[in-house]
This record gives sequence, structure tokens and C-alpha cells, in this order.
Amino acid sequence: MIEGAIFDMDGLMFDTEPIWTRTWAPVLATIGIEYPEGLADAVRGTSGKTMEAVISRFAPEADAAYVREKAYEMVHEELQKGAPKKPGLDELLAYLKEQGIPMAVASSSSLEAIGLNLTNGGVREYFSELFTGVGMANPKPAPDIFLNTAAAMGVDPAHTLVFEDSLSGVRAGVAGGFITVMVPDMLAPDDFARENAAAICKDLFEVRDLLAAGKLG
Repeated sequence: MIEGAIFDMDGLMFDTEPIWTRTWAPVLATIGIEYPEGLADAVRGTSGKTMEAVISRFAPEADAAYVREKAYEMVHEELQKGAPKKPGLDELLAYLKEQGIPMAVASSSSLEAIGLNLTNGGVREYFSELFTGVGMANPKPAPDIFLNTAAAMGVDPAHTLVFEDSLSGVRAGVAGGFITVMVPDMLAPDDFARENAAAICKDLFEVRDLLAAGKLG
């Protein structure tokens, strides 16, 4: 029996990943560094020290903490305009609410960005808990953020859904013992995701349909 559902945000609930992708080049340009190919994909789904480590690997001459903070600032400015909801989000949230399943968000974005997207998208009311990986000692792909969220919700990870679009998020969900569902956005599932995710769905409509058919959990 499903006890709860935890959602990632960027690329899963809202189409924000293109915003992040086009942010890295101008941020690096402010310190005179040319964008290194592959950075946007490598950093996707990370936060905090993990994000800084990726930035340092691709741009070792950069102040990784500055680049991370500046990227968050620029993305937040873009989010003021609102980000499109991913197909099927409203329908999946409505279904879970009808079933009495509590929901939470566990994202690598800041709490400010999470709240802004949920409010702009008209879906804030669905979520009892909001968690950010920013500042966490062990962000995704470590399972800590999901485990903390499940503890706050009072649910058992083994009976809790985690919805993710990123490879690092899938690894975090699986490591925490959650029923992890991948809905790919800008990155295709890798071997780990294909072997360990409970399902890989083309969109959130398919997630709802699988749940309604009793094929998840």
C-alpha cells in the first residue's frame, strides 16, 4: 500500500531544466571563463557541495561556490516569469489527493524557488512538506533528502513513491529504498535506472495510469 509520494521539481514537475541549461554560460562569462561542453548535463539534479564539485571538475579555474550561487540567482530571476508545468502534473496530483496519499517536494533547488514554482503553478496546496538539498552535507545522489522528507511525513520509504527525472535523483531514491519512478526529461535513463527503477514513464499521465491500474507499489 502506498503511504506517500515525494516529488522532485526541476524537469519533473516544471519545465525548468532549459532555464538551468542556458544559465551556465553567462554565469561563467562573468568571470571570463568559456562554457565547457557537458557541464549542464553533469550538474543536473545536484546541489550544494556536489554541484560545486562538478563545476570544479569542468571549470577548475572557477570559484565553484560563486558560480553555484550566481546560477541560483539568475535562475530565480527567470522563475519570476513562471515555468510551464509538465504534462500530466495536475492530473497526477489530483489522483493522489483523491486517494488520500500525502505528498511532498524534495528538490535540489532552493526553498524560495520551490515555493515560487508551486505557487505560480497553482499546486502549492497539494504538498505538506518542502525540502531543499541546498546546504545539505550529503545531497543527491545520496538518499538523505528523501529519507528526511519521509521521516517528516511519517511514512515508510518501502511504501513511498519517489518521482524523479534525473539520474542522480533516481540513484538517491533507490539508495533510500523508495519505490522510485523515473520520468526522463533531458537525460535518457542509464543502465542503473533501467535495472533499478520501479518504472520508467514517458510522462506523468503514464504514472497516474500505472497507479490507477495498481501496477506501482
